[in-house]
This record gives sequence, C-alpha cells and structure tokens, in this order.
Amino acid sequence: MKLSFRWYGQDDPISLEYISQIPGMKSIVSAVYDVKPGEVWPRESLAQIKEECQKHNLVFDVVESIPVHEDIKLGRGDVDNLLDVYCENIRRCAEYGVKCVTYNFMPVFDWTRTQLDKKASDSSTSLVMYWDQMKGLDPLKDDIHLPGWDSSYTQDQVRELIGAYDKLGEEGLWKNLEKFLKKVIPVAEECGVKMAIHPDDPPYPIFGLPRIITNEENLDRFLALVDSPSNSLCLCTGSLGCAKSNDIPKMIEKYASKDRIAFMHIRNVKIMEDGSFEERAHLSSCGSLDMYEIVKALCKHGFDGYVRPDHGRMIWGETGKPGYGLFDRALGATYINGLFEACQKNCK
Repeated sequence: MKLSFRWYGQDDPISLEYISQIPGMKSIVSAVYDVKPGEVWPRESLAQIKEECQKHNLVFDVVESIPVHEDIKLGRGDVDNLLDVYCENIRRCAEYGVKCVTYNFMPVFDWTRTQLDKKASDSSTSLVMYWDQMKGLDPLKDDIHLPGWDSSYTQDQVRELIGAYDKLGEEGLWKNLEKFLKKVIPVAEECGVKMAIHPDDPPYPIFGLPRIITNEENLDRFLALVDSPSNSLCLCTGSLGCAKSNDIPKMIEKYASKDRIAFMHIRNVKIMEDGSFEERAHLSSCGSLDMYEIVKALCKHGFDGYVRPDHGRMIWGETGKPGYGLFDRALGATYINGLFEACQKNCK
C-alpha cells in the first residue's frame, strides 16, 4: 500500500515538513482549491503542488478532489462543456504525475454533520451526527447551516437545488452518473489515471436528497456502468461504516479481489442505537469497525493502492480545521502502518 496524507496547500497549518516526518509517508493528497467547479485548473498551480512536495521527498500523485459541478449531476445547462472541462482537468493532473483522482456524486453537500467539536470524556473533540439535533430542521423553510455544507450557496440556491434533485430522483441521478462516467473514464484510461468515487457521507438520504453510492448493491451497479480498472472506488470505511447494514470487511474482500479499490480512507466511527454516529480514534476498540479485519482483507488480495488516515480527533490542545489536525491523523497513520506490517507478514 501507499501511505498518503491530505494537504490543503500553502494555507494548510499542517506543513509538508511535519507530514514528511510521519514514518512510511509517501504520497500527498491535494487539489487546486482556489478554482470554482466547472473551471480549468491552471498548470502553474499543479506544478507548484508537485514542486513543494518534491522538496520534502513526498509525491503528489492523488487528487482529492476534482469537484463535479451540480449541473453535471442534474444533467442541465451547459453540461457537455462542463464534462469537457472535467476531462481537461484529468489530463492536466496526469501531466504532473497524478495517478488517482477522487470525486463524489453527492447532491449539494459533500458531507453532513451536526457538530464539529463534540467533546469526549478525555477532552478530545470530534465530528458527530446526532439525529436528535437534526429533528425539526427543514432547509426548505428554515435558514439552516450545518457543518460541512458549502457556505457559498445562498439559502435560496439551496432550496432551488433541493427542489431540482427532488424532481430528478435517484434514477435520474444514476442516469447522469452514467453519462459522466462514459465521458471521463476513457480519458482516465488514456492518461493512466484511476477515478475513485467516494461514498455518500452518510450513506443515506438527508432532507430527501437522493444518495446512490451507499451500499454493496449500489456499488455493484456503479462498477457495472463502465467496467474498467479506471472506474474504481475510494472506499471510505467511516462513510460506509456509519450504516449498520454495511459489512465493511466483506465489501473490501469483494472489491479488493476484483482490483476495483484505488484508494482507502481508513477511519473508525461509533454507531449509536438510533443510527447517530461519532467519529472516533482509529483503534478498533474505540469504535464500531474492526480495523484489523479491514486491513487483513486488503492484504489478502495484495492491495497496492493508496491509503490515508481519514478524519482525526483534535487532541493535545491542537486547533485548526476540524478532522484535519496533525496529531491524531499521525497516530492513525502509525496504527495503519502497524496493521499492514502484521497482516502482510501473516499473509506470506
């Protein structure tokens, strides 16, 4: 496996120097963050990321993510031009050594949480989603702003988008995803890039918005839309794992055996009785997921894709972007290193 770490560019308080000091760290996961969805990424920006990583003996070979414009998901407006722009961005990323591009097809919001700083008994803080905090919220009637929602949208724009997706429905979203894949996957194949779709987070409808990358049945349907190694999964254990019905080790066993996992986001969650969840430390005993079984399934099938410690808690007084501090993600990386070393030796 190739251990990686997300870096938000020059404005990230976590420096590449610090990231490079994590044992076994190889790859940087980043993106061009100052360009709006639907616009071409400047080559100069990609070259700068690559150069900064090389200075610290790191490789910029994963992009997370090239955002998919809402009009592509909705199949409206100048969708063909937007698809052309997306393909050009894949080509430009490949020019600078990118081998994997992560993206998602979630309507309106990439992820939903109700709190970013829930304090645990040990005074660490983490991201959570509690259903009792969601009760009574209606974005069609109320001005609400949940953590993770794109603040660039006005409330009227949110309402318009929710209405548009309501009319589109799940099958309409599947149709537009298929059009997207049939356009971009041939380009990815030509460029030697694997496109890795991120699951919906959480993997069930929020406020009636359709969500389709949610479970094993739907992952099977997705992979069958374009049967290509370049059409692959970013299997996020924390996203899929916050639904009790998803057996994560079983899913990894299935898709790793078919070589359809390009990228692993490894993190742990604790699922509550009512389906609410809290993000926890990576250690298996801290949450509801068996991290050993997850890594064992990957090693069994010789997984050689990218892995990153996903969201971490904020610990030891660290402040910064919730979920993306240095300390707990570094602990997670070290834990993942240990699991892989043990499982790889046991598989021999």
